[in-house]
Amino acid sequence: MTICMSDILCVTNRKLCGEDFLKRIGRISDSKPSGIILREKDLSEEEYGKLAEKVLEICLKSDTKCIIHSFPNTAKKLGCKNLHVPLPILRNMTDGDRKYFKTLGASCHSAAEAKEAEKLGCSYLVAGHIFDTDCKKGLPGRGVEFLKNICESVSIPVFAIGGIGADNISEVLNCGAKGVCIMSGLMQCDDPQSFLKTLGSDRKYEIQ
Repeated sequence: MTICMSDILCVTNRKLCGEDFLKRIGRISDSKPSGIILREKDLSEEEYGKLAEKVLEICLKSDTKCIIHSFPNTAKKLGCKNLHVPLPILRNMTDGDRKYFKTLGASCHSAAEAKEAEKLGCSYLVAGHIFDTDCKKGLPGRGVEFLKNICESVSIPVFAIGGIGADNISEVLNCGAKGVCIMSGLMQCDDPQSFLKTLGSDRKYEIQ
């Protein structure tokens, strides 16, 4: 089994970026991932909103889905119907707010959380972290059995995150994951398009 370029979600971290962040977003967007999750957790909501407006404009030019992270009100203010949130935020959203978003994702760390997120209306999930990664130093990866358990617990697509690359991506997909999330690889590689090609072929998948 091979991953496809369009089955990959980019998760941003501008502090890892070796060039101008918005330039990097443009290059990633042009490479056509399944979507870009703008995850800049150190910013205030006001600061995040200003950055998100610029990123949304870039993604619009290449018809790449931009997914706002953590701030439902900012997403609505910007007219963006794509949102990813931690489970505690998802729980506190009203039913009407959850239904506003066409694409709604949540991060889950157990099968019970995955089932809860699905019941609350999520269209996809992110599960991790799967393998040891520098982004989670000192915390061992939860492993592929954890991922398999999550995938078998829900009927919506699951994207795996954490230490995933060309050497272990098949192992992740064999667990039933629809795709993967990549952060440092896409923030730091020389050429995003070439990097994505190392992970598989070019089949279109539209994340819902």
